[in-house]
Amino acid sequence: MYLGLQTAIFLFFAGALGGALNAVAGGGSFIAFPALLFSGVAPIAANATNTVALWVGVTASSGAYRRHLDLSRRVMIPLTVTSVIGAIAGAYLLLHTPAQTFLRVLPWLMLGATLLFMFGNRLARGSGGSIAADASTSALAVASLFELIVAVYGGYFGGGVGILNLAMLAALGMTDIHAMNALKVVLGGIINGIAVITFIVAHAVVWREGSVMIVGALFGGYFGAHYAQKLPAAWIRGFVIAVGTAMTAYFFWKGYH
Repeated sequence: MYLGLQTAIFLFFAGALGGALNAVAGGGSFIAFPALLFSGVAPIAANATNTVALWVGVTASSGAYRRHLDLSRRVMIPLTVTSVIGAIAGAYLLLHTPAQTFLRVLPWLMLGATLLFMFGNRLARGSGGSIAADASTSALAVASLFELIVAVYGGYFGGGVGILNLAMLAALGMTDIHAMNALKVVLGGIINGIAVITFIVAHAVVWREGSVMIVGALFGGYFGAHYAQKLPAAWIRGFVIAVGTAMTAYFFWKGYH
């Protein structure tokens, strides 16, 4: 069965917008996942397909941010390991448990992440810990624990995982929004990459709709990351907060309506 032209165009632009949104602030699933549902894809399959498509977009955006990524192995290794472990656990949960309970927890998680991003710098100044420079062991432990939780969530659903990672980085002392986006892209790529492998092996991906969205996400991911770096940091930070607020409201409506 072929995909209609109007549906294909709709999914292409949804993928492009989702890829661009993920490159700038996270939250691309807020666009791509409902688009797949609207196109008639079942929820679990839509979640898996959305993860595959936007992972490609995140990978495309990583090249535009590479010059901003300058962290030591001491910081990257524990964050990478916890991202892999959490993503495996989250993807397994998605494929073996119903989503209804998690959908009721999700809006509270998004609300907390948005507030943490808004006030994270103040918390960081009071804590004295930062992963932006020579991180203390305690700061790394906190970051790794938080990243494990984020990765479980990202493997399970993925919508807003970028917001959660940005919130974690802000709370732990990072202030350069472009450097934060660079690390967010790397960690998100790892989390979603593990989930992608799991979903493909489980035959949970709908490739007809997904292939169109992948092409859109490639364009949106690369160009979104490229042009985001030309904007003032305050604009990007404001956009992140706006996306987080919109996602929180949407998931409250979706989970409790």
